[in-house]
Amino acid sequence: MNVLSLFDGMSAGLQALKQAGIPVTNYYASEVDKYAIQVAMKNHPEIQQLGDVTAWRSWNLPKIDLLIGGSPCQGFSNAGTGMNFDDPRSALFFEYVAILKELKPKFFMLENVKMKKEWQDIISEILGVGPVEINSALVSAQNRKRLYWSNFEFGQPEDRGILLKDILEDGFVDRDKSRVIIGSIGRTTKREYFKKSQGQLVFVNARINSSQDGKIVSVDGKSPTLTAGHNNYPKIGTDIKNWRKLTPIECERLQTFPDNYTEGVSNTQRYKMLGNGWTVAVIEHIFRAMPA
Repeated sequence: MNVLSLFDGMSAGLQALKQAGIPVTNYYASEVDKYAIQVAMKNHPEIQQLGDVTAWRSWNLPKIDLLIGGSPCQGFSNAGTGMNFDDPRSALFFEYVAILKELKPKFFMLENVKMKKEWQDIISEILGVGPVEINSALVSAQNRKRLYWSNFEFGQPEDRGILLKDILEDGFVDRDKSRVIIGSIGRTTKREYFKKSQGQLVFVNARINSSQDGKIVSVDGKSPTLTAGHNNYPKIGTDIKNWRKLTPIECERLQTFPDNYTEGVSNTQRYKMLGNGWTVAVIEHIFRAMPA
């Protein structure tokens, strides 16, 4: 199978194909981030890097069997700029469409964030198919809802029952599933976590005392007793003294990459590419449904 991956990042697509046991003859990747390329080539030295997607007309490619990609989502995200198709990053979606029409692969798959229904419908009309929404929480310890468009059918993966506490290197947490990790996950503060319901923290003290009613979160895991974003969060800087951010390895586990997959670049870059990347187990699930 010849595969073309646009906006390839650190090649989660190839990792998923390998885990699904799907033979790949050639894997062509279009990516411009040098750190993502470095990580991809460390793990998969056979990748053929093509560079900037906007130069695709100069590529000399064989017949492509599978086209995949997750075009930059900043202009589509409900948490983004709201510029939708006018955002030059989101406009790269049309490069994907042009390549799809030109190369006519047997199969395609496009991933993107949850977005306004009107934008979603435009993408569906252009591609000729509607998306399947999958929450990575089914196959990982992270809540991460994403949309997947494809010309072959697939359903929901089975729930593997993985909890956030299962992937920690140490410490404990106040919820069963991590909030969605983004590129800035390594800079999460207590204020963001408790008052803005953003990011994810890990606690290393024995338990957390609530500032409101004395409820606690214990080391054995499940915790309806502390609800971030509500009125029973601990006083910042008072009740919680021992806390830390997620490690890069824990973020790799949340995205279901092998441990140390992103090793070799700075932690800042590791967090960035993991936050921008795919959940490998979700993509593997989708590829397993691809007809032979």
